[in-house]
Amino acid sequence: MSTAWRIGVDSGRCIGTSICAGTAPEHFRLVDGRSTPLTDVVVPDDVILDAADSCPVEAITVHDTTDDRLIAPQE
Repeated sequence: MSTAWRIGVDSGRCIGTSICAGTAPEHFRLVDGRSTPLTDVVVPDDVILDAADSCPVEAITVHDTTDDRLIAPQE
């Protein structure tokens, strides 16, 4: 299991629904109407996956820092 994940948000894709900030406020906030991760590299936490999977436009990605494997959103 990975010891760290990298969170990314495609600001051009984000539509500012704030679902991520509502789901995982310790990891995301809205800045100028767009989602921004509070920290790029985080300890794995299922709430981050929930936020990524809940994004209606799949603007949030979560990668394993060990091998850059995409963890979320799930296909």
